[in-house]
Amino acid sequence: MRTPGAAFFVVSLLLTGCFVLPVYTYAQTSLEQRAALQAQLDQIEKDIANNQGTLSTLQAERTTLERDIKILDNKIRIAQLQIKKSDTTLTQLKGNIIEKQQSIVQVDAKVARSEASLAQLLRRTREIDDVSLTQLALGESLEQFFQDIDDFQSIQKSLGESFIEMAALREELSGHKAALEDKEDEAQKVRQVQVLAKQAVLKDEKEKQAILSATKGQEKTYQQIIANKKKQAAAIRAALFGLRDSGAIPFGTAYDYAKKASSNTGVRPALILAILTQESNLGENTGSCYVRDLATGSGVGKNTGKAFAKVMKAPRDTEPFVTITQALGLDWTTTQVSCPQSIGYGGAMGPSQFIPSTWMLYKARLSSQTGVDFPDPWNAQTAILATGLLMKDNGAAEGTRTAERRAALKYFAGSNWNSRANAFYGDSVMELVDKIQAEIDILNQ
Repeated sequence: MRTPGAAFFVVSLLLTGCFVLPVYTYAQTSLEQRAALQAQLDQIEKDIANNQGTLSTLQAERTTLERDIKILDNKIRIAQLQIKKSDTTLTQLKGNIIEKQQSIVQVDAKVARSEASLAQLLRRTREIDDVSLTQLALGESLEQFFQDIDDFQSIQKSLGESFIEMAALREELSGHKAALEDKEDEAQKVRQVQVLAKQAVLKDEKEKQAILSATKGQEKTYQQIIANKKKQAAAIRAALFGLRDSGAIPFGTAYDYAKKASSNTGVRPALILAILTQESNLGENTGSCYVRDLATGSGVGKNTGKAFAKVMKAPRDTEPFVTITQALGLDWTTTQVSCPQSIGYGGAMGPSQFIPSTWMLYKARLSSQTGVDFPDPWNAQTAILATGLLMKDNGAAEGTRTAERRAALKYFAGSNWNSRANAFYGDSVMELVDKIQAEIDILNQ
């Protein structure tokens, strides 16, 4: 950021022939090198795309296998429930068979008791047959004799009926038992089939799990290949497009900050970066002078100790400079600023090269947008945002080439921006804009 008298300063420098343009550190590669690097980058990106396709195929296969395994899991659960059901049925059948067997035993016992009674009746029958009618008549009354005969015949009849009933019951129980045994045999066979089916399903699942594990392993391998390819591509882009980390602000970091500033201001990132490159080469050249006298603004060179009369304009910039350094906990006597040229003042701060009085004009807006109580002009992100705000105020957000060039000239010379003597600055900035925009476009591919 230049002072209002910048136009006179530039004209004087041009007349004396001592004006020095900023030194650029952009990596310059030959056409052959760039072509070779571009070809290598294209091949790597093609490899990434191919590997990504293979990875997608493997992921689809894995998804299908996982779905199949879920189906198999469901089949296994169904088979297990069926086996459990068969086991329960078999247990019930065995219980019923035992119950029928016990009933048959009870019937057999009853038959045995009835047979004993029958045997007794047979003996009694033989006894009756052996006794003469005269003996029976002499032994008891005739009435009682016939009553015994009737009772005996009744018992015989009941026993006969009982034998018939028990024979039918035993036959029925034996039939039920045989039917239950048949059902048990059938259930056993069903259970065996179910166990075999479960074993087959488990075998299929084991095989699919093995395939799934292998697929996941292949996925991991391709993911690693893709990651390595992307690293190679990033390295080639760094070499191809001169994204160097030798300055105070790495290009990638500066670009990120410029994108954020652009979202707040509408000024495109390439223009913001071009201004910072023109002013300080992205913070690499922020000045090498110290202020020593606040009353006069004089100071010395940081490296040479050479005395300079106009390191900073007093009190316009010296007073806010003290305010800024004290707020940031800095010692103003050892805080470096830009040195003056042969005519005019120095005193610009940080990557954006704002003079202290201009920085104070933007303090409130910067604090509001950064959330920092006192914005730091040497902080890369804050400085880049400040450049975006000033360029917006200069009309750069219109987006036309004319508006951007005019905004750059105002950044450099203020109200004297339209002087022919300042045209070189606007031309240089727009040249940098084109170069940086081309690199950004490739990085965003």
